[in-house]
Amino acid sequence: MAPWAGVELSALNPLRALWLALTAAFLLTLVLQLVPASLVPGCALFQDLIRYGKTKREGTSRSAACRVFDVPKRYFSHFYIISVLWNGFLLWHLTQSLFLGVPFPYWLHGLLRILGAAQFQGSELALSAFLVLVFLWLHSLRRLFECFYVSVFSNAVIHVVQYCFGLVYYVLIGLTVLSQVPMDGRNGVVIHCNHRIPFGDWFEYVSSPNYLAELMIYISMAVTFGFHNLTWWLVVTYVFFSQALSALLSHKFYKSKFVSYPKHRKAFLPFLF
Repeated sequence: MAPWAGVELSALNPLRALWLALTAAFLLTLVLQLVPASLVPGCALFQDLIRYGKTKREGTSRSAACRVFDVPKRYFSHFYIISVLWNGFLLWHLTQSLFLGVPFPYWLHGLLRILGAAQFQGSELALSAFLVLVFLWLHSLRRLFECFYVSVFSNAVIHVVQYCFGLVYYVLIGLTVLSQVPMDGRNGVVIHCNHRIPFGDWFEYVSSPNYLAELMIYISMAVTFGFHNLTWWLVVTYVFFSQALSALLSHKFYKSKFVSYPKHRKAFLPFLF
């Protein structure tokens, strides 16, 4: 085992513990979706909580109690508004710190120390964090543009818990990037809102290439940080399982809706899963 491995694994700070817990939760949820339904007791509330958009309409009609917690899926744009503003704010302070020597605000410095940023050393991580935060901000800006000018949300819904989680996620992901710093489209015409089987490019291999692309984006950020950065690889692991879950639910939806759905097409990973 490399010398850094023991140090990294022994330093389970609050931030790493949180990402590890989220990873475990989504891994367990993914496994439960792969187990035959006859072996797992059904829970309508649990299924309603993990599904959103088109997959929430799968199966029997949802109860009125479940519908109380619905919010429009178009509220996805709120996630990226928060991300652009909050991570832009963090990027501004990091830029000032790196290039002008301006210290972080006292409250932000204290928050990062609580999350575990104090354990990191090495000035090379500061530049890596700057690049990753730039990528994250640009990624959020692109997703916000897609929400406004590309995506068609129709009347799809998400659970209010999913909505709150999404808001917190984009605040947390920016803090995770910053914690690595050492301390001491076009307009389109909507024709219809019906689902069709997509073909071409990555759709020939997986049902949801957007989820696969999301994973690749976070892996590219991990490469920027370096292969030995355990904290960000925990983020990548969480993204892997959360996107795999969404991809699996979408894959099941398409297979149930279209009899002629391509049998060779996988849910998330080409030729594998």
